[in-house]
Amino acid sequence: MKRPALTTKHVRQIATRPAADDAMDVIDRPDAASSPSSQSGADGELDLGVRLKNLRKRLGLTLQQAADRTGVGVSTLSKIERNELSPTVTTLLKIAAGFEMDAAAIIGGQTPALRVAGRRSVTRSGQGRPFPTGTCNNAWLCPDLTSKVMTPIMTTVVARSLDAYPEWAKYDAELFLHVVSGTLVVHSQIYEPLRLDAGDSMYYDASTPHLWVSEGDEDARVLWVYAKYK
Repeated sequence: MKRPALTTKHVRQIATRPAADDAMDVIDRPDAASSPSSQSGADGELDLGVRLKNLRKRLGLTLQQAADRTGVGVSTLSKIERNELSPTVTTLLKIAAGFEMDAAAIIGGQTPALRVAGRRSVTRSGQGRPFPTGTCNNAWLCPDLTSKVMTPIMTTVVARSLDAYPEWAKYDAELFLHVVSGTLVVHSQIYEPLRLDAGDSMYYDASTPHLWVSEGDEDARVLWVYAKYK
């Protein structure tokens, strides 16, 4: 069945939302009441909230100090630690920058490898460190390396409407994307919506607020590469 196309109504609605309000840059956890923060994930790793709380305490930071370093509000950080809210990629990157860590290291897994000459990392097909956000099913690629200039992520975009997003995405980075399959529509606050089909690529300044949705019967599968500003 063909899915309904986006209308200008959706663009007008989300255009009224803030571009950098971290209080909105989260996704409510409908299962929060039945998911204790001490619960382990299906793969045996701690939930993200527990990991963040343990990392913060290991750094010797109070919630207020962590908020000051990351730019994420105290209330938001507290709710994320209690698994009442799930951070989007935007919030996760803010937290990682404030903690001076690689975002993939926060998600979980083994202790990341330090930056050394000649290092390399391989992610096999279908693998990667999962980090679903409700709008995208993300897989962090080569997550075992820290201090990377680039952050590669393979994503299946499940969002079909701008209404699925709590705010415009905005990163202090440049971004390259390549559509592996399906059709992706990229929305921006300064450009008209751009339709990208399988095989198409785009490079842009991610500090400009933007969003993306899949179009058609198939969810778009997209390779993203984030390059941080020095």
